Amino acid sequence: MIKKVSTEKAPAAIGPYSQAVIAGKMLFASGQIPINPETGSVEAEGIEAQTEQVMKNIGAVLVAGGCGYENVVKTTCFLADMADFAAFNAVYEKYFTQKPARSCVAVKQLPKDVLCEVEVIACLY
Repeated sequence: MIKKVSTEKAPAAIGPYSQAVIAGKMLFASGQIPINPETGSVEAEGIEAQTEQVMKNIGAVLVAGGCGYENVVKTTCFLADMADFAAFNAVYEKYFTQKPARSCVAVKQLPKDVLCEVEVIACLY
């Protein structure tokens, strides 16, 4: 059985998907971009500020799913420009202190022309 996870403390889905789903003891979160959930807009400028908003959004989805950053076992990170890699990492490592497995790639373009997007898989234990 798959359970949908939803919270108003993270941006609403901008397409036909769920913020996250739980299957068994695993939470699979859709990619989060730096949308402020209170306004529905991208307000953060620069990679550091956008990464901070992404991490807050991920945190809200994790809490809604009954876990936290410490439960994350895998992340997939998308950057609009690999030149932002070091600045992105500086923010990312403040949240993922347990160093989950990770992929990080540069892509041609992200939704709403944001600078980063992150999706996570967490273990509910």
